[in-house]
Amino acid sequence: MISEGNLVITGMQKNGEQFRPSDWVERLSSTLASFQVDHRLRYSQAVQPCIIDGEHCVVIARWLQSTDPTAYDFVMAFAHSNHLCIQEDRRAGERAL
Repeated sequence: MISEGNLVITGMQKNGEQFRPSDWVERLSSTLASFQVDHRLRYSQAVQPCIIDGEHCVVIARWLQSTDPTAYDFVMAFAHSNHLCIQEDRRAGERAL
């Protein structure tokens, strides 16, 4: 999948400080995850934890805004209220979401 249109939320706050708690990526990603038949937690295709350049991030597919606006608004409100940096996902090919 091409990453065009995906957003990356990083743990760096706009004031330059690292966001805490350190497991915020897993907590945020798990809000849209579900348990499958095999009893394993599966992250949503739209909200995925990721490590980019050594930094823990959450990658958000922009199509979530049209398919589940409430979920998209929740994730974006979390990022905005915690002053987290949001940027375009510039990865391509196999490295993309």
